[in-house]
Amino acid sequence: MFDNLVESSSHKDDISRKGSFILVTVAVYAVLGVAFFVAGIYWYDAHLENQNLDLITLVAPVPVPPQQAQQKEDAPKPTKVEQNVDVRRELIADVSRTELVPKEISAKASDVPPVRRGVITQIGSSNSDAAAPAPAGPGGTGIISAPTKVDISEPPPPAPTPPRAPISGGVLNGKAISLPKPAYPPIARQAHASGTVVVQVTIDENGNVISARAVSGHPLLQAVSVGAARGARFSPTKLSGQPVKVTGVITYNFVAQ
Repeated sequence: MFDNLVESSSHKDDISRKGSFILVTVAVYAVLGVAFFVAGIYWYDAHLENQNLDLITLVAPVPVPPQQAQQKEDAPKPTKVEQNVDVRRELIADVSRTELVPKEISAKASDVPPVRRGVITQIGSSNSDAAAPAPAGPGGTGIISAPTKVDISEPPPPAPTPPRAPISGGVLNGKAISLPKPAYPPIARQAHASGTVVVQVTIDENGNVISARAVSGHPLLQAVSVGAARGARFSPTKLSGQPVKVTGVITYNFVAQ
């Protein structure tokens, strides 16, 4: 039973060897950490001058003296001065004042308004009435001759006359000065196409065709009919003495060939 015996020795040497290995490993890592830390400090110092550092200075606000602030509040506000006198290019008395005789008598009425009674009037470059007339005092009309600037807006320009709508002229074949005949297309001859083609046209004030389109007829004959209608010429049509546009139709009859 006790033929095979295992001799067990003490574990002191194994524990001592493992402890030495751990201490050496910790020492190596500590040396490496210190080396990296020192190298980082030197690298930061070497690149410190390349960094963009802004210097911010905090300045306290300058207090405003109470007297200046009070002067700003007490400053008078500008007031709007309204015109309180009439302006006339020429002093013309009212017709009710029979004691004043005009310099000359004319059959044409003057475009300058007369001087109003009880309102101060001054001579200027235009005619205008006071926005808030000031009384001249009892006994008559106050007149002063000091010039003043008066802005009077110009009358608006007349509205443009809207263009007249084209009038209907019906069938225009008999009103044409020149009415070209359309050619019979070869493809229509092969198809024995025939019949009447109606082309609607618009004629300007000078009698020229400005638009043309086929509204009925054989499809093979419409293109040549529109081309012929565009070459037609008409006499100008007048309404109340003014030339106007005209709309109507031109008909073309085709016989099978």
